[in-house]
Amino acid sequence: MTVRVGVIGTAGRMGVRIANIVETTDGVILSGGVEAPGSPFVGMDIGDAVGLPSKGIAISGSLADCIDRCDVIIDFSVPSVSLANFLLAHETGKSIVIGTTGFRSEHWESFESMSKTCRAVIAPNMSVGVNALFKMAYETAKILGDDYDVEIVEMHHNLKVDAPSGTAARLAEVTANALGRDISKVANYGRHGQVGVRPKKEIGVMTLRGGDVVGEHTVIFAGQGERVELTHKAASRDNFAKGAIRAAAWIVDQPHGLYDMQDVLGLS
Repeated sequence: MTVRVGVIGTAGRMGVRIANIVETTDGVILSGGVEAPGSPFVGMDIGDAVGLPSKGIAISGSLADCIDRCDVIIDFSVPSVSLANFLLAHETGKSIVIGTTGFRSEHWESFESMSKTCRAVIAPNMSVGVNALFKMAYETAKILGDDYDVEIVEMHHNLKVDAPSGTAARLAEVTANALGRDISKVANYGRHGQVGVRPKKEIGVMTLRGGDVVGEHTVIFAGQGERVELTHKAASRDNFAKGAIRAAAWIVDQPHGLYDMQDVLGLS
């Protein structure tokens, strides 16, 4: 079976990489692309827009215009757009892979309310390496326990609009779950001034922004006399694109439900 893939934000940084990697991946084909209405790329041949040979497929200004020729949609955009695309995919019986970050509780309520009738992979980071980091952070926290302070540091390029990154937020959740803590009660997203002694069960999440850094994440377990650090550094967006395509090929054959990359990779 060949899986037909539609890409949201086709001419953007992630969209271009996804389209190019789809082109060289067996079992998937590029069948549609979407840019915002009014974009100069709307109406352009999708191949011409992403540096591939012409495909005879015009980029659409709306997902509704091309979703019929797609089996699965890949969306790295913004929360409001991703939610709208999720709802349309649900309505039309299509699968969707969402790598967007910055969702609020009301977005997750919408996703979860349709979990029994949708096929969706929603993950803050599609990289296989980062998902290995999630697993290692969980297992390390379980081993080390409450004797080690947990701090998470992330750095991204200066154009990223949300903080902390979705990946850092997920790392905080993963370690909190491993330690039996409620992340909403123990997270600290920044320190300044006379903040007092660090609470024993606090989990710090610190954000750095600058240059063209694709993404770096470190989980620090600081104990007495030793420190354990787990780090992932992304040098290319291709890692995220490859993971998203892997998820797209996987999700179309799954039972209805909400999944993440841990499910795709068999790590959950």
